[in-house]
Amino acid sequence: MNIGYARVSTNEQNTDLQIDALKSSGCDKVFEERASGAQRDRPELKAALEYAREGDCIVVWKLDRLARSLKQLIETVEDLEKRGIGFKSITESIDTSTSGGRLIFHIFASLAEFERSIIRERTRAGLDAAKARGKTGGRPSKLSETDIQVAKTLLKNHDITVAEVAKKMGVSFATLYRHIPKAREST
Repeated sequence: MNIGYARVSTNEQNTDLQIDALKSSGCDKVFEERASGAQRDRPELKAALEYAREGDCIVVWKLDRLARSLKQLIETVEDLEKRGIGFKSITESIDTSTSGGRLIFHIFASLAEFERSIIRERTRAGLDAAKARGKTGGRPSKLSETDIQVAKTLLKNHDITVAEVAKKMGVSFATLYRHIPKAREST
């Protein structure tokens, strides 16, 4: 059975073009949705995927109707493959129920993995270069070394609570404990 999935991003758009294409490609049932592709929780997509049984095929008009990112697309199609369900994209002429379609899809998957590796390498190289120039990444510290010394001095007075010291320093007591792990014990 061919199961179609049509999606538009807003209520102002309509799925007529997609539904016509899905029906003319032999879809027996079509699930229709109005939701952004970036949205992970899409009830009609979930229903279509749950409705599909081994030997069925999920059909979309275009790849970006199923998933917004290549990673999400690959994960979805790999899940279908594990369940014995095919996948077709009308516009891109991809059909994972054929050996050629699986090849094309796996080439896409390999390119996506390659792209992720390159991004990781560039990120690591950028961080290493910044570190070599004396720059550190991450969020700036809420407390300077001087602030920490002042907080330690205040904590020596047992009449002042940790929460009061944190308030006086303008931070939460969790932040104070992060900078002075044993706030009372270290004084």
